[in-house]
Amino acid sequence: MLRIGYRPAFLRMLKKLPPTLQQEAKDRIALFSQDPQHASLRGHKLKGTLRGRWSFSVNYRFRIVFRYENKHTAVLLAIGTHAIYE
Repeated sequence: MLRIGYRPAFLRMLKKLPPTLQQEAKDRIALFSQDPQHASLRGHKLKGTLRGRWSFSVNYRFRIVFRYENKHTAVLLAIGTHAIYE
């Protein structure tokens, strides 16, 4: 099981989302902690200015950006639409 850390900015972004989307994100985070390679997360490495970071899907529109601290820990950095990649 993967340990999950949260940046304060991530928590602020999460709190601004509608309650149903917050719950959906929490469910996806739980799945991510159990199986980071789960196909439905569509996890992938990011490029360019976000090099060294990864992303997984909450739903079709929203993504979570994270980085691995080590092979046992990931830190969630941001949540939002594709605009968070910019």
